Amino acid sequence: MAPVDLGSLEGPQGWLETDAAGQAGARVRRTVLPGGVRVLTEAVPGMRSATLGAWVGVGSRDEGDHERGATHFLEHLLFKGTRRRSAMDIAAALDEVGGDANAATGKESTSYYARVLDADLPVAVDVVADMVTSATLRGEDVDAERSVILEELAAAEDDDDDVAHERFSTLVHGDTPLGRPIGGTPADIEATTRDAITAHYGEHYVPEGLVVTAAGGLEHDAVCALVERSLTTAGWPSAGATEPLPRRSTTAGVPVPSATLPGGVLTVERDTEQAHVLLGGPALTATDERRWALGVMVAVLGGGMSSRLFQEVREKRGLAYSTYAFDTGYADDGLFGVYAGCTPSRVPQVVELMAQQWALLARDGLGDDELRRGRGQLSGALALGMEDSGARMTRLGRAELVHGRFTGLDEALARIAAVTADDVVAMAQHLLDQPRSLVVVGPFDADPVPVAP
Repeated sequence: MAPVDLGSLEGPQGWLETDAAGQAGARVRRTVLPGGVRVLTEAVPGMRSATLGAWVGVGSRDEGDHERGATHFLEHLLFKGTRRRSAMDIAAALDEVGGDANAATGKESTSYYARVLDADLPVAVDVVADMVTSATLRGEDVDAERSVILEELAAAEDDDDDVAHERFSTLVHGDTPLGRPIGGTPADIEATTRDAITAHYGEHYVPEGLVVTAAGGLEHDAVCALVERSLTTAGWPSAGATEPLPRRSTTAGVPVPSATLPGGVLTVERDTEQAHVLLGGPALTATDERRWALGVMVAVLGGGMSSRLFQEVREKRGLAYSTYAFDTGYADDGLFGVYAGCTPSRVPQVVELMAQQWALLARDGLGDDELRRGRGQLSGALALGMEDSGARMTRLGRAELVHGRFTGLDEALARIAAVTADDVVAMAQHLLDQPRSLVVVGPFDADPVPVAP
């Protein structure tokens, strides 16, 4: 499939469309409705399910000091009722057709989605659109969900793996919005007022900021008609030409103060049987063309049972049950790390091995077999994910909000296949040149743990 540039569409007032033939007969289309709402669909012949998502390009990094936690609050509150539906009505409407719905708050976007049988897509559109456009945000619901969110944060704080990853992100990104927890802190949630939440909702949940994506057994024009009808019912603009909001800037924001530059060692003392270790640092942005090489590098270093970390840390030495590598890209920053869960006494040895395997990849490179396995793992995961309508729906949302273009499976596989051993080595070296951070969570009373990153 040829890439579809989502940022260069121009045309007369009204709906603007572009088509792209997809793999196995799938077809991707994009329409901008008169009020500025963007609708992207991927019709997949023969698929009996359909997943619909409503996206807003605002996340936890966009919150002001007085509204920290508001984005996460809204994820909960939109399920509590609208002008047309109670919380029970929302749940019953989807249960009646055997569907399921959920939402996700990220650092740069928030999404609400529902998966149903293809014939029941009108129900999903109506319910999700109603939630996004017409939430009541009642004071009693804010108070009730405040308690629920505090319980959610408490549960996350009891999960030592979650704690390790959260502290790692904070250590790498420093005292910046990207370094803050997505869900807010308990203090943030306690302090967030209904007025702040309502203002956040009114500012960001607007037609020109809304992206609707759907994938599976569907027809694009029918989805557009359903969305437009639901938005009209909600009182959103159905006429006039309004440009969608621009995508998030890819240039860095406020410089990080020197006192909070990333890098260093952080020990989180916990009475646990297992220590959780994370080593890494800054990586690529979500749109960096080198991300394909990064993906292959992650697979080679810690992506599967044949990866270097798995073989060296688990198979040969039995030092950990779980070990892997990972990366995350944002508009103007990124994150890379390697993880292992091990007996506390083995932390120094595990950290040394993780750092060693990373450095060896950068210094000595990799063979043809290893490169082939890394590319194959990344390609297979991408292709297998396309069997799920939810994954396809999410890919459309990221294409619109993050990349500004839709990349089909054929092109993505070609980009992965084009990654060379030299590309992987260069990426490993590039990441080694960044400030490195080490987080260890476990039963240690010394700070830092006597290991070096």
